[in-house]
Amino acid sequence: MEATVATKEHHSWADDKTEKKPFGASYGKMMMWFFIMSDALTFSGFIAAYGLMRFKFIETWPIADEVFTHIPFIHGEFPMYYVAFMTFVLIFSSVTMVLAVDAGHQMKKNKVAWYMFATILGGAVFVGSQAWEWKTFINGSYGAVEMHDGKIIQFVDGSGHQVALESFVTAHEGERKQHARKNGLWFVKEGSLPVFTMDEVMEGFKKHPELSIRTEKIDASVKQKEVLSRADAMKYLAEGKQVVKGANLKVNEYGNTLFADFFFFITGFHGFHVFSGIVFNIIIFFNVIIGTYEKRKNYEMVEKVGLYWHFVDLVWVFVFTFFYLV
Repeated sequence: MEATVATKEHHSWADDKTEKKPFGASYGKMMMWFFIMSDALTFSGFIAAYGLMRFKFIETWPIADEVFTHIPFIHGEFPMYYVAFMTFVLIFSSVTMVLAVDAGHQMKKNKVAWYMFATILGGAVFVGSQAWEWKTFINGSYGAVEMHDGKIIQFVDGSGHQVALESFVTAHEGERKQHARKNGLWFVKEGSLPVFTMDEVMEGFKKHPELSIRTEKIDASVKQKEVLSRADAMKYLAEGKQVVKGANLKVNEYGNTLFADFFFFITGFHGFHVFSGIVFNIIIFFNVIIGTYEKRKNYEMVEKVGLYWHFVDLVWVFVFTFFYLV
């Protein structure tokens, strides 16, 4: 009895439309799903690490409502307003991407192009807003003093609202300049000097008896930072190490330095994904314009890039929830 030999070579993803594809997906779409799953695990690890550190330092973790209070070109306290606007723009861009995919299924070239353009515009607004948010976060709002143990103390008025150093501190004339090579100091170089010295801050604080100091510690019952008495505030200030303005990977005027580390890393990593998605969308957009997918008789590339775009939108929902809201 002779064995039966198959004469047709079998492929999981064959060009023959009569053969079934695994899960009803093309090879390209399946690979996109694999990438999304692996990237989701990466973001999950970052968010889990953030949650662990926040739980560990929960009594001194900065309050997001007090950190993200700015709106471009408008002065005042608007806690989380601009972050909410960014979130809305990104989610709306996901809606326009859905419409672009649907128009592609109907082979409507012009609609695909317009919806892709709207998606690109929404992504650009989000990335630009995030860049502005980074700039504001780095430059700082009020200024603070770092203690020798690394903790941060901030200045408040009689009603408990934070006040800026510039409102009560005056810089002295004739302070030393920043060390640099051009000063003739060999190869000596240092970071940017603080806006004010500790002596200037102490002098200004003494002239304003209505001011006090609050620490990093949060009173869980009222969800506000602990405000010191005037006498205790003077003791704390006398032990201050340096004036801090803004935030970076070494110091953070808003409180725990880990907060800034996670802010830069998580939002930066997500922002890179959004920027990459914009680049992909632009490439697909021009391919739509020149009729590439009309010639192929399908707009599957729009659908594949749409999967990626929905993923970065969904990730931001989790980042927004756990980093800004919770």
